Amino acid sequence: MILTEFDYVRPTGLDEALTLLSGTRGARVLAGGQSLLPDLRTGAEQARLLVDIRQLADLRGTGRTADGIRIGALTTLAELAADPLVLAEAPELAAAARSNGDPQVRNLGTVGGNLAAAGRATDLPVAALAADAVVELAGPAGRSTLTAEEFAAGSAPAGTVLTALLVPAAGQAAAFEKTADRATRYPVCATAVRITPDGPRIAVTGATSRALRLRGVEDRLRGGPYSTDAVLAAFRAEPRELFVPGRGTSAEYLGHLAGSSRPEPCRGPVGHSPDRPPRGPERGPSRGS
Repeated sequence: MILTEFDYVRPTGLDEALTLLSGTRGARVLAGGQSLLPDLRTGAEQARLLVDIRQLADLRGTGRTADGIRIGALTTLAELAADPLVLAEAPELAAAARSNGDPQVRNLGTVGGNLAAAGRATDLPVAALAADAVVELAGPAGRSTLTAEEFAAGSAPAGTVLTALLVPAAGQAAAFEKTADRATRYPVCATAVRITPDGPRIAVTGATSRALRLRGVEDRLRGGPYSTDAVLAAFRAEPRELFVPGRGTSAEYLGHLAGSSRPEPCRGPVGHSPDRPPRGPERGPSRGS
């Protein structure tokens, strides 16, 4: 299919972008375009105006904060995966970025676009949940924040733009692991974990309706041990209706997969390497968000 007719504008600043978005019905933000443009082609999304924010330098890059790092929404997935600060302070996010799509997708796709991709199980949201990250938003009423969990649940006010992700520094260990669909590279099941002094923070996507913290699993594993039997038992105790069957998989299989594909911190003291490739050989064209 081909794109429908729409207007296009490239604002020079965030305030101008917000004015355009709030003043035009059907206006949509264009960043990496890895989800929006395919959806416009298929008719899954419609837009009267595309507001291209790719030139807003203030929304790109990473930097230290008092308790972690700030990642600009226009930082590409490739930049995120290779950033030394992210590798050191938020390795689960670096690993999630590296597992997304293929090099072309990672060079174009952005942090904000991956977090905000509606209707898709993308990789960064689950890592952001495990990291207890905070999403920074800008809108007509000014700046605001939501937890990554609130944002994943669709709580962002209309007319706001995601400007940054605020991530606490990693605790004892942090990791991400994914079992990917071999054709699309979307996660059949992706798991992210951080081990903190208060216990593990564990999140799953792909196997569930959206990226979710598994607090029941966290409670069962609090204090350890993180042995294979203990982790699998903690996941088996989750309600089967939590896991959404599809693509030839059952809820029982997905629940087992979520537990058995857990990242390295649940297997030992050393965190999962962000350079380790996701499971499953690539076959067919790669896609991402």
